[in-house]
Amino acid sequence: MPFFRSVGLSLLLLMGGLCALPARAAEVSAAATYTVSLGGTLIATVNLKLNDSGTRYGLTLDAKITGLAQMVASGTARGRSAGLSTATGLVSEKFDLVTRASGEDFSVKIEYAGKDVSSFVVAPPIVNNIDRVALERKHLRGVNDMLAAFVLKGPALDGKLCDRQMQIFTGVERFNLALRFTKADEATSLRTGYQGPLVLCSVRYTPISGHYTSSEITTYLASSNRILIWFAPLKAGGYYIPYRAILSTSAGDLSIVLSELGQ
Repeated sequence: MPFFRSVGLSLLLLMGGLCALPARAAEVSAAATYTVSLGGTLIATVNLKLNDSGTRYGLTLDAKITGLAQMVASGTARGRSAGLSTATGLVSEKFDLVTRASGEDFSVKIEYAGKDVSSFVVAPPIVNNIDRVALERKHLRGVNDMLAAFVLKGPALDGKLCDRQMQIFTGVERFNLALRFTKADEATSLRTGYQGPLVLCSVRYTPISGHYTSSEITTYLASSNRILIWFAPLKAGGYYIPYRAILSTSAGDLSIVLSELGQ
């Protein structure tokens, strides 16, 4: 798997679940910029935009390799998610992702109906080697995409935000993420896009299907005890987005931090 696609899927995993809102939801519009570093070296920037009418939402993501990483690789990723905005969270109806690395494109298109995958297309197709765990129809029920799952809704910024199970289908892999409350925290750095209270969740990754049993990154993620996500509130009450995320790797921490926030 090309460098950018591997980092991109890990990044989207980190980005990229859910409690009750007031009965009358207001329109929400927000734009967030994240910086991504590996072992303390800047490798990418990510722009995320959310528009939510109270009944429907749209999410867009644009990512680009930058900094010193441009010396060894080039790449971009663009993702779009759209669907229903409900009292308990964002429910995807459509998800598109296109990555480009070294002149090669990789794309995913998924359609959902009632939280079940109704169709999906991957180009170029994934090679079904003997060590790839087969996707089964039962694995494609009750799932969400990997962008919508990480915009949380809830009545308060507290430990209950972390009490959730995410069932995610990327078009290639199906996996579960179990979030657990770790502690309340505070963002104080003036170099970030937000200062104020946070909630820290630990994440446990469990591969279900679509992955390769020989994949080092899958094995590493499944055994990792240090996948962490801090969530921050939007000014619009009841919405929470990632402020910071960390995944330990053999090359150092893969870290994503909110650098700008417009609401």
